[in-house]
Amino acid sequence: MAKILHHVRSEAKRVKKEVLTQMLTLSTSAFGLVAALAWNQFITEFMETYIRPLVGESSKLISSLIYAVIITLLAVLVTYNLTKIIKKR
Repeated sequence: MAKILHHVRSEAKRVKKEVLTQMLTLSTSAFGLVAALAWNQFITEFMETYIRPLVGESSKLISSLIYAVIITLLAVLVTYNLTKIIKKR
């Protein structure tokens, strides 16, 4: 009986730890999404205010290309730096 009780307790601790880990992952992902949306809004405003007047009001294609390049470079930069940080640990 003691073995079963010990097994149940250790399993409960493992499940609790897994739930907390999943909650941390979910929270981190949610904040990441909010940050991405904020950056999206900022870059969109920047494109509308500064880039579109330079390339012409009718040139949505060029503005979209510049936007895509900026987002791609930002994603690569962040991913690269986070990978370096994780490798150090």
